[in-house]
Amino acid sequence: MLDGNKTLAEASASERKKFRNIDFAQSEAARMVELITKSEDQVTTEDRERVAKETIENFANHINKGFLEYRKSVTEAGDFALTEWKGQGSMLTDVLGREFIDVLGGFGIYSAGIRHPKIVAAVKAQLDRSPQYSQEMLDPLRAHLAKVLGNLTPGDLQYMFFNNSGTEAVEGAMKLAKFYTGRTGFIATTGAFHGKSLGALSLMGKSVFRKPLMPLLSNTRHVPFGDADALEQQLAIAEQVGDDIAAFVAEPIQGEAGAVVPPDDYWPRVREICDRYDILLIADEVQTGLGRTGKLFGVDNWDVVPDIMALGKALGGGVMPMAAFVASPKIWKVMEPNPFMHTSTTGGNPLACSAALAYIDVMLREDLPGQAAEKGDYIMDKLAELQTKYPQILDGYRGKGLLIGMEFATDETGYRVASGLFKRKVLTAGTLTNAKAIRIEPALNISYELLDEVLNRLEDTFKSIA
Repeated sequence: MLDGNKTLAEASASERKKFRNIDFAQSEAARMVELITKSEDQVTTEDRERVAKETIENFANHINKGFLEYRKSVTEAGDFALTEWKGQGSMLTDVLGREFIDVLGGFGIYSAGIRHPKIVAAVKAQLDRSPQYSQEMLDPLRAHLAKVLGNLTPGDLQYMFFNNSGTEAVEGAMKLAKFYTGRTGFIATTGAFHGKSLGALSLMGKSVFRKPLMPLLSNTRHVPFGDADALEQQLAIAEQVGDDIAAFVAEPIQGEAGAVVPPDDYWPRVREICDRYDILLIADEVQTGLGRTGKLFGVDNWDVVPDIMALGKALGGGVMPMAAFVASPKIWKVMEPNPFMHTSTTGGNPLACSAALAYIDVMLREDLPGQAAEKGDYIMDKLAELQTKYPQILDGYRGKGLLIGMEFATDETGYRVASGLFKRKVLTAGTLTNAKAIRIEPALNISYELLDEVLNRLEDTFKSIA
C-alpha cells in the first residue's frame, strides 16, 4: 500500500508497480498527448521543466538505467536533462530551448536533414488518405517505390522487400542467400556492424555484443575488413574442409567502426573472388546508401554490383522507419513459388513508402550525393589543417562524402573532444567507452555556414585540450 500522505502521481515507480493502475496509465497517456498537440507558444515553462525531469525518471524506471550513464547529454546538462524536443534542418532544440548543431545525423537517418518540408508534407498527405494497408489488397505505393528504387540500384538489382529497420534488411538478405544457394555459412568482417538481431549479430565484428549471446549462427566466420587476400584464404579453407558458404557480407565503408575506407582494389577483388568461389556478395548499404558517401550507393565508388543489397536509415527520409533488401531476378525467383516465405506486417507501409519516395525525389532534385562529395572534401581539407596544428590531439581522419571519422590516440582524448563539442552545442558521436573514433555524419544538405561554425568549435575544443 502507498504511504497515506502520498498521491499516486507522487509515488515512486516501484511503489506504483506493486499493482496495476489503469486510470493512472490513461491519465498519463492523455496528459502527454495533450502536451504534444499544443502549439509551441502554448507549452509553458513549467510543462518543459516537468518533461525534462520526468524523462530521467522514466528512462531509469522503464527503459534502461544504462542510458543515463551513456548519454552524456543527460549527465552533464546541469539541473535539467537535455531532452530532445524538436528539430529543423541541421539544428536540434531541447525541451528548454537550447540549440545544437547536429553533425551526428541520427547515424545516417537525417541525410535530407531534420523534418525536410517536402518529405513531411508527403507523409502528412498520405496519413490523411490511409496510414496502413489492409494486408489483402495490392498497395500502389510499395509497388511504385520498388520500381523507382529498381531504376537507381546498380546492375540488375530489381526485386525488393521492404521492412522497418536495417537489421531486418540484413536478416532478409541472409535468409535469401541461404534460400537461393542451399548453403548455411557466411563470412563477414572484423569491426563490422550489421545489426543486433540474432542473425545479423552473428555477422557482427565486435565481441562485446556477440559474446554474451553465444552460440549464434553456426558456420559463420570473420576476416579483416579491407583484406581481400584473407577472404580468398578463408574461402579456400572452407572449400577444402567442406564448409558450405552462402555469402560474404560487408559494408562498403565501415560506419560504426569509424568510417573505415578499404583500399581501392578491395571491392573489385572481392567481387572477383566471390564469383570464382561461386558465393553471393551482400553489400550492407544501410548507412552508406542513398547519397551518404558522395555516390548513390557506397559500392558505386568502385563500380561493383553486389548480388544482394541491404538499405535503411536514409531511405525513410528522416521521417519514417524504412529499410529494404534488394536482389537480381535470378536470385529473387526462389521467392516466387511462395511469396509468403518472408513477410512483415508493417514493412513497406504507405507512410514509410511516401517518405521514401519523397526522399528519393529530394535526393535527386537537390543532388545530395554531389553535395556530400563536395562538403566531404571541404571538411577533410580543414581536418588536414587541424591535424597539422594539433598533432598531439588529432591522430588522423578518413572517410568518403559525409561519412567521416576523426581518429584520436586514446578513448580519453576522443571523449574529451566529444564532450568539448557537446558543451559547445555540437552533437557528435562519441562516449566514454567508445570515443577513439568520432564520426562526422551530418545532413547532406547542411550549409557551409554551419560547417564552418562546427569546425571553429572543433578547433576551440582542440585548443582547450592542448
